[in-house]
Amino acid sequence: MLITLLLFLLSAVTIYLACEYFVNGIEWTGHHLKFSQSATGSLLAALGTALPECIVTLSALLMGEAPAQQQIGIGAALGGPLVLSTIGYAAVGLTLLLCMGPEHRAIDGKVQRETGRDQAWFVAIFLVAVALGMMAFTGKTWLAPLFVLVYLVYVRRELKQSDSHETPLPEPLKLDPKAGIPALGKVLLQTLGALLVVALAAQLFVHQLESMGELLGLSPVLAALLLSPVATEMPELMNVLIWVRQGKYRLALANISGAMMIQGTIPKAFCLLFTPWLLDSTMLASSLVTLLAVVLLWWGFSRGRMTAGRLACVGLVYLGFCGWLMVS
Repeated sequence: MLITLLLFLLSAVTIYLACEYFVNGIEWTGHHLKFSQSATGSLLAALGTALPECIVTLSALLMGEAPAQQQIGIGAALGGPLVLSTIGYAAVGLTLLLCMGPEHRAIDGKVQRETGRDQAWFVAIFLVAVALGMMAFTGKTWLAPLFVLVYLVYVRRELKQSDSHETPLPEPLKLDPKAGIPALGKVLLQTLGALLVVALAAQLFVHQLESMGELLGLSPVLAALLLSPVATEMPELMNVLIWVRQGKYRLALANISGAMMIQGTIPKAFCLLFTPWLLDSTMLASSLVTLLAVVLLWWGFSRGRMTAGRLACVGLVYLGFCGWLMVS
């Protein structure tokens, strides 16, 4: 148990330090590609940090055709959006409350509208996924490309928007701090190197959290639904902490929104390809909780009424769901 805890803490610290280099490198990558802050966060950063969760889901599905293993893969695919829509956004709110003065906590109206649109996109595709999970019919596998297509349309929309925003220069590249505008080669070297360290540390973090789940007597499905997503979404949470502390909450919100779109499409395509994609009562409950959280977020952002305090309160939805699972 002591070794598990030490490795758990070591991997968490490693993820944070590597994310410092990753977010710095990804900002410079977006600058070289002339991306807006929104596109940098929702596409570049989200694609990198969402990889661990996609790998966990795909690995679980490819390890065998046993129903229990398939359930773990489906649980991981559903757990990612659940954690991001609750803990992810709550982390933004809590960091704003703890690290920023009252005058710097307000969320810009334009950023709120952009984030609200992302929530609307996610609700639409996630409702389709949940509906498919409640029905059994032949040919469901052929619907997998639909989810990939939706994500590509989302990417196209973000890229079109990226041409219309001016992005300030990021902080100096950590690998070359004296360069005014560092070479793209050094930027990519730092970004990809940091991403590799994040991915490896996230896998170690997952294993330690799974071991802790076994010690606590959690079933594999509950571990996949609750613990594993928290571990694999750790890079996004670290990015949030770093960017909000730097006053770049727009990047933090875009990172979570973009990661949610990936989690709402790509892992679902995997599940449609390799499983019957049928949700049991626990998985359906988690899906409904995710939809509840996202609808609350959409309502607040689309009307420009989302505050740091309200964002922080979204985390209570996740805690309530965990409490319900433990007593049920």
